[in-house]
Order: sequence, then C-alpha cells, then structure tokens
Amino acid sequence: MKNLVILISGRGSNMEAIVRACASEGWPARIAAVIANRPDAAGLVFAASQGIATVVVDHRQFPDRETFDAALAREIDSFEPDLVVLAGFMRVLTNGFVDRYAGRMLNVHPSLLPSFPGLKTHQQALDAGVRLHGASVHFVTSQLDHGPIVVQSAVPVLAGDDAATLAARVLETEHVIYPRAVRWFVEGRIALDGLRVTVTPPEPQWLFVDTASQNAAGEAA
Repeated sequence: MKNLVILISGRGSNMEAIVRACASEGWPARIAAVIANRPDAAGLVFAASQGIATVVVDHRQFPDRETFDAALAREIDSFEPDLVVLAGFMRVLTNGFVDRYAGRMLNVHPSLLPSFPGLKTHQQALDAGVRLHGASVHFVTSQLDHGPIVVQSAVPVLAGDDAATLAARVLETEHVIYPRAVRWFVEGRIALDGLRVTVTPPEPQWLFVDTASQNAAGEAA
C-alpha cells in the first residue's frame, strides 16, 4: 500500500480527481494527506470531507523559499510518502527540496511540454498560433516545468478560443491523465530511463480529444 501526499494551492480539482479515482478504482494506495500553502485553499474542504488529513504550511509565514521548503518537507515526511503529487501547487521549489523527492514527485503542467513552460500557458499557445495544446504529467526536476514526461493530453485549438475556454478544455483532460499517471506509479508500472518513461504492461501515454466530434484517442483499454 503506497502513501500519497498531495500539495495544492487552490481549489484542487486535480487532487479531487485523484482522490475519487483512487477510491473508485481500488488503487493499492491511500491519500495520506493534502497539504496547502494557503489556509484559504478551497481544496482543503473537499479533502477533509473525505476523511483525509489536511495541513497548512503558509508560505507567507517564512522569510525565504529555503525555510518554507524545509518546513514543508517536515510535514510531508511525517506522512511517510511514497509519492508526492503537485496538484496546482503554485510555488517554485528549491533544488534541495526537489532532490529530496527525486523520482517520487509528479506535477501536471498545462501545456505540451517542452513547449510553453511557466505561467499563462494557454495565452502563450494562442499567441504562438499552435493548432494543438494540452497538458503533461511529468516527474519534477530542478529545471522548472521539465522532467521525464509520463503522459500527455492534447486538444485542438479552435477558432474563437480565448485563454479561458482553452484552459477549461485542457483541464478536463488533466482530470483523466493525472489519475492515470498516479495509478501507474502506485502499481509499480513506471520505469525511468533517462528522460524516457515506460509503462509495463504498455498503455497509451497520450490522450487526444477531438473536440469537434467529442471522440478521444489514446484511452486505455
């Protein structure tokens, strides 16, 4: 049984998707805690309603990233996690923190990495005129919004899209691919070879949603 600790900063919709999938699909895992860096993070209410331990480590109470990360790591480690899941956790982590959880910390980024790292990814995609946009679940490394990619989702960029409509469509796919990646990890099916991630037995490591026809390719059998 794997212990998972999920970090959030806001509403935690990806956290909620993971919690629900863990319960409904019977993963060999438990959500040990949900930790937020903001006391008003809405996702804490959902986590508590599910009987999950909740913790707040308010980054505003610390003078710098190093001391905040040290306090955060102490809270995380108290739950003995096998995997740390960043689910809309809006803090840049120090290299020491990332190294502490190397190979056992996942993040979801709202772009098809390595394209459009950083913030405002949906507007970046629109400004660049790309025809496909999406999301990536990846292992966290010291390079921001990089690291071995576990699974990606893609949606077409439609005429008339703005950042908000595109973001909403991408978020729906995040709720599919992030639980999938976490499940693979807890089932011991992920192998890392440099920057390449393989899943055994194989499952599609991509999801394409054709918005026009509402058909999805790359779904697991």
